[in-house]
Amino acid sequence: MQIKDIVYALGDFFLWTFEILGTLGNVPNIIFSSIIAILFLYWMKEMAGHASRGEK
Repeated sequence: MQIKDIVYALGDFFLWTFEILGTLGNVPNIIFSSIIAILFLYWMKEMAGHASRGEK
């Protein structure tokens, strides 16, 4: 087995996974955006808690 075979197999795998993303449409974007928004709100709540306790 040569390195070339591994690289081509990896490339074929990535092409296959990106084809799946195309069929999902906008759903992955909505999921990732929702996760980021939830984590951002959690972080802001924690920062507000630290500020109210007078911590730096």
